[in-house]
Amino acid sequence: MKTLVFDVETVGLPWLSLDPLLREWLTRGAEDGESYRTKKDWRSLSPYAAKVIVIAALNPETGHGKVWYEAAAPSSRPSRDGLFEEIGGDEKALLAGFWETAARFDRLVSFNGRSFDGPFLSVRSAIHGLAPSRNLSGYRYSVDSHVDLMEVLTFQGAAGTRPSLHAACVAFGIPSPKSAEMHGYAVGEAYEEGRLPEILDYCRRDVDATAELLRRLEPTLLPLFRR
Repeated sequence: MKTLVFDVETVGLPWLSLDPLLREWLTRGAEDGESYRTKKDWRSLSPYAAKVIVIAALNPETGHGKVWYEAAAPSSRPSRDGLFEEIGGDEKALLAGFWETAARFDRLVSFNGRSFDGPFLSVRSAIHGLAPSRNLSGYRYSVDSHVDLMEVLTFQGAAGTRPSLHAACVAFGIPSPKSAEMHGYAVGEAYEEGRLPEILDYCRRDVDATAELLRRLEPTLLPLFRR
């Protein structure tokens, strides 16, 4: 079975470019300035107020993959280690490239991709007039075409605790992609500071860690979910 592990990084669209009613909706219920800023920053989780800036995809069998990243002009280059192709372009090009690649694999693997990455990629694609090649949020209780490792670790919602990728990596002795300087909530600030190469490397580390977690769960927990 050909498997592709993927991850996505998103950032909020410029605040003042958003519709005023959308800005009001995003910050509704803020009790003070700090709460307002937090709600404002969390727009990076909404495909209606944010965009995709990096997508990483890894074939765990070969160790090779692709990273699509936001760039002013189309470009393609090998990564420093030669394992990934780094492809630059606008958001529509990133999404089109990902879906084209995903269509060539039997199974996609993510961490929290069923709830976040999949819907976000799909909605942003539709906004650009692109048709996703896969439904990444289909039947929850199937691990045939999309394996969300968070769903596996929470037994498809039966367990109350939803671990972060960092927590799962620590528990399984896998080097975590997260650091004090770069983690999910630091992406927006890094993007504003022009540190896109760091975000690209971080997204790559995410798919590396997710692939290693898959290797640990493939012979242990995943068989419990196969019919």
